[in-house]
Amino acid sequence: MNRIKIMINGVPGHVATSILLNALQDERFEVLPWSLTGPEITEPVYSIQNVDIRLIRPDSRNRIIDSIKQEHGTWITIDYTHPSAINDNAEFYCAKDLPFVMGTTGGDRGKLHATVEKSAIPAVIAPNMAKQIVGFQAMMEYGARTFPNLFKGYTLEIHESHQQGKADTSGTAKAMVRYFNDLGIPFSNEDIHQERNPENQKTAWGIPEKYLSGHAWHTYSLTSADQTVNFVFKHNVNGREIYSGGTFDAAEFLDRQVKKGEHGRVFTMIDVLKG
Repeated sequence: MNRIKIMINGVPGHVATSILLNALQDERFEVLPWSLTGPEITEPVYSIQNVDIRLIRPDSRNRIIDSIKQEHGTWITIDYTHPSAINDNAEFYCAKDLPFVMGTTGGDRGKLHATVEKSAIPAVIAPNMAKQIVGFQAMMEYGARTFPNLFKGYTLEIHESHQQGKADTSGTAKAMVRYFNDLGIPFSNEDIHQERNPENQKTAWGIPEKYLSGHAWHTYSLTSADQTVNFVFKHNVNGREIYSGGTFDAAEFLDRQVKKGEHGRVFTMIDVLKG
């Protein structure tokens, strides 16, 4: 079996490292031992499972990536970096003809899509790589499209809790806002209650202490105008294992699109699930 070459960017970040650990154990992939990292990272190498991953800072990425391409050809890039780096990274990937899976949330999403659409590569871009949550979102999207204004007159509360180091509001929560808007509820991203305090997460939310450094708990609560009816949608994710499966499916899917000659096209996780 010809293994798919991948490079996982964002090491030594928690999500990128979790994805890397699982990828090293997955026979479908050949993990290239490099990772684009942030300018604040000073260590040249990150070692995991007896594998040395050489960390590439922004000021040297152009030269090093060109050298790697000469040796390895092309590969599928998996990006779990930082919201502030998304758009610059995407422009770099497109300039270097590196198809990518963007699992990082935040950034200018419109610009992100436009960058790919003007390029010679395809990409999978999604605010959430967890397949089951993506499927839940698809059901919400179907409901919003099929039953517009179903919850008109209801009020909405969205509470999301992630590890302290997550810099932005959950992309999944923001996507859900759009569906609830179509279902008739006025609500904005600024109305989302965001929790990043570990002590509150442990005492008020009941999140297990071992997962304070990596979790995604979301609650969507709808209440009728007369306060007699309440609907609650909830998904609580402990750890980061759920994201690996979807990310790897996305990488496989994108590799097939590259071999088909797709270019300048953005795919979603719904495409991956259907793929």
